[in-house]
Amino acid sequence: MALQQFLSGDPSKQSTLYLAIGIISLVKAIAVRNDPNRFRRELLDAGLFLGVGIVLRRYSTLKEEKRAEIKSGLPDWATTRTASTDSETGLATLANRLTGGPGSEQEPEPTLRDRARGVVS
Repeated sequence: MALQQFLSGDPSKQSTLYLAIGIISLVKAIAVRNDPNRFRRELLDAGLFLGVGIVLRRYSTLKEEKRAEIKSGLPDWATTRTASTDSETGLATLANRLTGGPGSEQEPEPTLRDRARGVVS
């Protein structure tokens, strides 16, 4: 799995999933403790999943702290303009409008079909 794909989405949900899989692997390791090879494999899997879950949990808290820090540093005019909409999409829309980026609300070029319909109507 690519790192960008791994860190995209909601890391808190993914961390919960990895922690749950790690706990299940730990229970499986305890269940097969009499077989040393399988016990070692299950224990290694449990440790890896628990480690990834903990790292994702920390990443999630760090991401939320940074988001709060950025929101607190915004000027008043930016926060009042986006207060009526969802803050993330509002800020992204505002940034795209200011920069003329891909999310700015520009009318698309009319297609040949649209032009023909306009002429016929």
